[in-house]
Amino acid sequence: MATTKKTSAGFARCTIADLKIDDEKAFAQIALYAELKACLRLDKYAFRIMPKSKVARSDRALLLNLTYWGTDGGGDIFVDRTIAADVVAHVAWHHLAARALPSRQRSGAPSVASLFFGEAIASAFDLYLVGRLLGRVKKSSFLDSQVPAMADAADAAGLSSKGFAELLGSFAAHPERSFEELRALLFDACMALFAAQSAEAGLAALASFEHHRLAPLLHHYELANWVLYARAFGDASVDPRVKKLDASLRAAPDSLAVLADAWLAPVMARMTR
Repeated sequence: MATTKKTSAGFARCTIADLKIDDEKAFAQIALYAELKACLRLDKYAFRIMPKSKVARSDRALLLNLTYWGTDGGGDIFVDRTIAADVVAHVAWHHLAARALPSRQRSGAPSVASLFFGEAIASAFDLYLVGRLLGRVKKSSFLDSQVPAMADAADAAGLSSKGFAELLGSFAAHPERSFEELRALLFDACMALFAAQSAEAGLAALASFEHHRLAPLLHHYELANWVLYARAFGDASVDPRVKKLDASLRAAPDSLAVLADAWLAPVMARMTR
């Protein structure tokens, strides 16, 4: 049953059942998408909708989501009750990561490593979706927006149009492998930038990934926001939970399958009870 109520901030809070999902037809072939959506439905994950007024704008919703990244206990914020299918998956991975890696008991804060780990998974899944959809669907607003944005980032990093086309071909040929490559790169880059205490050290951190084949896409992602958020709200002590999970994903032939077994399978099992 759909559930909608007002929050104290003036937002309407609702569940996935209350939302219209754009581009979902293109995602019908992707089993993981259906499972991620089901996870949000079963857990009654709360989304927040901005009030109907002049203050409700997409740029403001984006700013609020990037600035108050789960710090106030609310869900993701949207202008209206329309959400893109890729955003459903992104939100679900964040939700699963937060549930699997809760805040540290001593500090009451999420570990820095867990923040980067969850964001790397959610963002790398976008690349997996690109790989799965390229050449397999006739129309997708996700591809129409995502591929040009990635091309712009690659071009700014000095990658030729031919080089970018080759990258796209590799994503389509090996979407699971591409997911893991980007996940590990995003996690490593954020950990290195977090440790860097000066601009010079930050530049050295970035330069250390220069020869990674996906390095031209690094600045497609909100790395500065992730690092600054972690510095403001994260627990910087070592997190052995993340260290173990990260190692298992790097060693696996299919890291998405590992995540699905560990995080999604228990959710799907609840559906059959």
